[in-house]
Formats: sequence, structure tokens, C-alpha cells
Amino acid sequence: MATPAARTTFAAVPPEAADVLRPTLPGLADEMIAAIAAEVPDYARAMEGTFGQMVRHGVEVALNRFVDMVGDPTADVTRARDIYVNLGRGEFHAGRSLDALLAAYRVGARLAWRSFVEAGTAGGLQPEAIYSLGEAIFAYIDEISAESADGYAEEQSAAAGESQRRRRRLVRLLAQDPPPGQEAMRTAAQAAGWQMPRRVAALVAAASGIAAPHGVAGAPVAPAPVADTPATRGEPVAGEEIVESIATRLARRLGSGAVGGAAGGLACVFVPDPDAPGRRRQIVAELEPEGAPEIVSLGPTVAWQDATTSLRRAAAAFRLAAAGRIPRGLVIAEDHLATLLLAADRALAADLAASRLAPLAALGDGPRARLTETLRAWLDRPGQVQAVAAELDVHPQTVRYRLRQLRELFGTRLEDPEARFELSLALRVG
Repeated sequence: MATPAARTTFAAVPPEAADVLRPTLPGLADEMIAAIAAEVPDYARAMEGTFGQMVRHGVEVALNRFVDMVGDPTADVTRARDIYVNLGRGEFHAGRSLDALLAAYRVGARLAWRSFVEAGTAGGLQPEAIYSLGEAIFAYIDEISAESADGYAEEQSAAAGESQRRRRRLVRLLAQDPPPGQEAMRTAAQAAGWQMPRRVAALVAAASGIAAPHGVAGAPVAPAPVADTPATRGEPVAGEEIVESIATRLARRLGSGAVGGAAGGLACVFVPDPDAPGRRRQIVAELEPEGAPEIVSLGPTVAWQDATTSLRRAAAAFRLAAAGRIPRGLVIAEDHLATLLLAADRALAADLAASRLAPLAALGDGPRARLTETLRAWLDRPGQVQAVAAELDVHPQTVRYRLRQLRELFGTRLEDPEARFELSLALRVG
């Protein structure tokens, strides 16, 4: 569709110029096709067959459309737009940039200008009319170039959307519990261009609703899908846009086949073969620069069929870090198994702490805090009075005094390995 500026340019050309130019069109079309094949390297061989026929048709329509607008700048020429939009689409699917097509348009504009000047001069057009004709030619080329660019961009956007949709579906299948069948997984991986590894680990970089009532260990994992739903088709899920963006950027940063997206409210990235030589070092390096997420948790390395297990553990570790119960940064879930175990059943852990630490409950806040601190340090370093004193920054005699108090409170439990283990767990309940 001609823009107002283009129509103004055409209005400056006398309408009678159309009758002067039209006889030149058939020969000019042949000349343009030959010149494009000779001067645009990408089209040297492409001008044969279906593509060549499309280009010839485009050239002929462009020339006739141009002359129609010279004769009547208000003429409806919108139906021809699809030709140039489709040429742009075709360039994308051929794996070329728009450079070749735009170069072809410039070749055509140059030949048209030369031919029309000759025809206009021979036909008695005034110099001012010929100058206006030149302006109209180049305004027209700009317009059909923009139409082709629209087609190229539309197809590029559609392809990117399809790629994103396939990636979403792949991530959701990897996060699915129970896991999908092997054939379904292989089909999704092939569609997404993902080479299925033998082993994967899940990274979690964000979660929507950190304070959700399901708690730390109840991190959502994508449920078993129902056939033909937006989720199974890989369409975006409302409310997951932010976490999906975080996961996509992180996967791009990690590279090496990492695939990321949103699943069950989590920004998750599945990392292939994370135990390969140098891979852990590379993961750490990519998470250190500015702009990396503040917390990223890494689940255990598992077979792809168990990817949801790695994801669940990474999600639980992420929420512990977000709650301040373990350090932030790159959190390795396997380094915090005891804490994760306690967090798996908060009520049970609270009961354990209340039961095993009951002897301290009757004390005042100050004495209870001091004895609790001493008990933790002593359980970590049994029999090492000097080491416990250094840890607490107190005199060894103070440690001995507090230990006598603890023995009075806990009795023989401080000498029983099973009881000491339970006390250590109880002290770690957040």
C-alpha cells in the first residue's frame, strides 16, 4: 500500500507519462532479470525454476504497478503488496538475509531509471517531469523494500515463536512428574533441536510465589499433562513470563546445550552432562559476572528420566537460600542434604527440635542461647575443649563450666551416639 509521501511524489509526475513508459515494460523486465542474475551473487543460480518465476512475476507486477500509479496516484494497488511480502518471507526460508533481495531491487531501480529517462526524453516529457519520475522510482523501491522487510520480519518472528514453543514443551516434559515416555521425550527433543544427554542436572534461578504456603520442600513441579492443553503445546502460561525470561537468559549464558524455561512457577534450566570435565567450572564462571541471578541452585546429576528429581531438589535448595537458611549464590543442593531433609517435613522437624531440646526450654533467654551455642559447637567438635573455646571466643574454663551444665540437663544422652546425632539435627531446624 502506497504511503502518503509516495503518493505525493507520484502526483508530481504528469499522468500522460504512463502512456510513454508502458511500451518499455516487457523488454525492461527481461533486462532486469538478466542484470539481477549477473550482479547479485546469491541469485546467480537461483533465477531458474520456481524462484526465478516468482522473481519475474514480482518484476512484472512492480513495473506495471509503478506505471499505474504514474497514471493515477490514487489507484488501489494494495493487492500487489502480498507479492513483495512473500518474497521477503521466501528469503527467510531460503536461509538468506534480506541483502540479496534489496540489492536486486536497487539493480531494478537503476535500470528502470535509465530506461524511463530514455523513453521520457524520446516521448517529449519535460525535464521537470523526468526528475520527478526519478524521485518516484526510488520512493517506490523504498516502499516495496519495506514490504519485503515486513514479510521477512513476520516469518522470522513466527519461526522464533515456534522455536520458543518447542523449547517450552521440552522443558515442561523434563520437569514432568511422572516422567514422559522415552518416545515422547525424544520427539520433543528432536523438535527443539536438543541433543538428548544421558545425564542432566536442573538449575533453578527463580520461583514465582516464594512465600507460597506449600513451603520450602513443596516446590512445584509440572504435573503430568493432560492431552492437548496450552501447556502441552508449549504455549506461554499466564504469570510465568518473568521466570521464563530469567531461565531463557540463563540457559543462553550457560550454552553447551542448556535449555531453560518456566515449569510450575520455576525458572529452571536443564544442563546436559554437568559432570563433564570442566563443566562445573564453566557453570560457576558464567554465574559470577554482574547480571547473573542472586541465587542459583543446582540439583544432583541424574538420568534424564529422573530430571524432575533433580529439579525438585534444586527448587527446595533455592527456597532455603531465599529464606536465608543456607548461603546465597550458587547453591549446590548436594552440599545441604541434611538441611533439605529437615525441611522436607517442617512439622516433623519442629517436633524433633522441641522434643530433643526440651531440657533447654525452661531456661531464660540468655542462658538458653549460651548453652545452645555451646552444645552445637561441642557436638561439632566432641572432646575438643580448646577448639570449642576458640569457636565461641571464650576461655576453655567457661566451656568446661557450660558442659557441666549441659550434662546436668541432658544426662547420658550426651554420651550416646544416636542421641548426639538427633541433637545435632534438632539444632539445625530453622
